[in-house]
Amino acid sequence: MKLIRKPHIELLETIGKQADLLNYPCYIVGGYVRDKLLNRPFKYDIDIVCVGSGIELAKAVGNAVNAKVTVFKNFGTASLRINNIDIELVGARKESYQRNSRKPIVEDGTLEDDQNRRDFTINAMAVCINAIHFGKLIDPFNGVEDLKNELLRTPLDPKQTYDDDPLRMLRAVRFANQLNFKIDPLSLKTIKDYSERLNILSKERITDELNKIILCDKPSIGFYLLDEIGLLQYILPEMLKLKGVDYVDGKGHKDNFIHTLEVLDNVCKVSEDLWLRWAAILHDIAKPNTKRFDKVNGWTFYGHEVVGARMVPKIFKRLRLPLDAKMKFVQKLVALHLRPIVLAKEEVTESAVRRLLFDAGDEIDKLMQLCDADITTKNEWKQKRYLRNFELVRVKLKEVEEKDHIRNFQPPVSGEIIMKSFGIGPSREVGTIKNAIKEAILDGEINNNYNEAYSFMLTQAKKLGLTLVE
Repeated sequence: MKLIRKPHIELLETIGKQADLLNYPCYIVGGYVRDKLLNRPFKYDIDIVCVGSGIELAKAVGNAVNAKVTVFKNFGTASLRINNIDIELVGARKESYQRNSRKPIVEDGTLEDDQNRRDFTINAMAVCINAIHFGKLIDPFNGVEDLKNELLRTPLDPKQTYDDDPLRMLRAVRFANQLNFKIDPLSLKTIKDYSERLNILSKERITDELNKIILCDKPSIGFYLLDEIGLLQYILPEMLKLKGVDYVDGKGHKDNFIHTLEVLDNVCKVSEDLWLRWAAILHDIAKPNTKRFDKVNGWTFYGHEVVGARMVPKIFKRLRLPLDAKMKFVQKLVALHLRPIVLAKEEVTESAVRRLLFDAGDEIDKLMQLCDADITTKNEWKQKRYLRNFELVRVKLKEVEEKDHIRNFQPPVSGEIIMKSFGIGPSREVGTIKNAIKEAILDGEINNNYNEAYSFMLTQAKKLGLTLVE
């Protein structure tokens, strides 16, 4: 069983040689071993454990290959980069936990201690890189069998594993999603029983794992699991409110939880953009808040895009997600996600297209990807009709943009020109004229150029009683 990739043999032999000189047993651990056995691609990092000082070994390797070593003294780890490969070295550790903290008390330990503290058997395998046993697998928990059976199982009693570090519950979901594995039934039951332990984790750690789930090829698998084992309520309770179907007079609406996850999976087929995926997750998040029923229209969710956009900053702040341009991007897409759908249902006017381009700006292409993904009807005829209409919208968007240059619109006549033309300072009149010019361009009354905008400015100024300065 060849467990070391050919391009890395020389590098790992070099590290093993330095470990032998220090008399340290030394092993590759974790994802490198797992992914090699699964024939998954290499991810540019190698984790190495030695029975001794990881920092001392890293310094010895750094001297041998003339590589810079970064030391994290508080964690007892060191890292270096060789041939564009990130290598982290750490001494074997034994960990014990206090009930109300996920920060362990760490002591030096044996390889067995280090393998005992791993989250899953498939991550607890080690491969020796000392010269005498180079390439030998140490697999005390039958991780190879669990890989064959596509099973996630903890090395120790799952009660101890998940109680010690509740982050492992989220890692179970993430690996199940990434690898398409099943979680061991005893683990599933334990996670359900211990789900409340998620509360001791920092929001940053939770969100980091959640983002890794969202970046999976089909993240709906992870979200259904999070719901099934009771973790979603501690992370995104707003999503749980989307679940279920209400009926009045025999009329029901779609299950918006299922719909949201279908939209998310659809987006993932065309984009790896994390923030576009977040927009898919949150695009209908306000539907429970806006749900109404009347006998004429049935179920409605009027204004859910506006309410949803207002919810985005609060959700991002709670989850410690960035409150910068990334949040603004998600907020904008949530606010605008119905606009192209409305255009696809109606005759597409140039005015409506201009306004969509103006409001969406550079995000128009991402918005159209979200709208394509939002078509989850199982009616083949409806699906084809919507997609055909969206193509018409795209054609019109291109035509209008080429002609009118509305994307990232800047008014041809600035506020400074208005003030200088009429000898006035900053005032309500300046804003009124600027807005009138913008609306005239968006409505197609005038073209988006200086001469027509300047003539229109004169007309508007006259209405306000302003006189041109000679």
